[in-house]
Amino acid sequence: MMGVDLRALIQPVGIMRIMATILTCICFSLVATVGHVSSPYWAWCMFTWCFCCFFTLLILILEFTTINAKLPFPWDDFTTAFAMLASLMCLAVSIIYPTFFTCNTCHRQIGASVVSWVCFGVYAGEVALTRLHPSGQKSGFLSTLPGIMKMLETFLACLIFTSLEEGQFKSPGLRWCVAVYSLCFIFAILIILLTITQMTSFFPFSFDKLVIVYNILAAVMYVTSMVIWPLYSFRNNKRPSGCGHLCAWDKLVVVTFMTIFNVIVYTLDTAYSIRLVFFVSDQ
Repeated sequence: MMGVDLRALIQPVGIMRIMATILTCICFSLVATVGHVSSPYWAWCMFTWCFCCFFTLLILILEFTTINAKLPFPWDDFTTAFAMLASLMCLAVSIIYPTFFTCNTCHRQIGASVVSWVCFGVYAGEVALTRLHPSGQKSGFLSTLPGIMKMLETFLACLIFTSLEEGQFKSPGLRWCVAVYSLCFIFAILIILLTITQMTSFFPFSFDKLVIVYNILAAVMYVTSMVIWPLYSFRNNKRPSGCGHLCAWDKLVVVTFMTIFNVIVYTLDTAYSIRLVFFVSDQ
């Protein structure tokens, strides 16, 4: 039977979620009133604010109506993971939007950028509160370091997809890179879903060791992309003299740096997973 829990709205985390819902809605509204811009970065910013606003409001409703207690997955793990993801997304948007879409006289765009930074601070504050578990309290997968790195890997892949443009994949080398980004993104999402839904116990073999194998393969594949992408993208391709903020050449640079960052994350994820499975668990 559904009940009502007022504490979900008046406790510190609840107040932060209400603030985040209002602030993300303000960002979306300010940018929407300026008008549509034909850019994947603009679309990413709008998606981020809508996504964060909707899911934060949904979390508030589910906790207020106590429906969250009936869901078949660890609720605290989910909300902590969402707050971390929202923090990353708002941080990225707070950098991307003012970089590409503001000017000295763009008052609404500047206002949206400032509010977006406040959103990032609110979500980061929620992460700090939800991560302060009492001593001995068990945390779910997404609240652990491997879970955080998995979310970071998928987030960086999303930034790569946002920066890709049609017509950049003429050579087999670049098509291989796009295949690497896509495959690793899909398998990282599958690992997250299988773990938070607690379906890993149905595997007839060690799921942790399977994840280690995947991490090694993903790290190697990303290393090849880290070499191939700039080699094929920038060979005989200098930055055009009239290249502005939304220049396609700059997006090639963004993909290059996001690839390097993901190589680092996958390498750390692999090393930490090996340590947990083969060294810590044997003690």
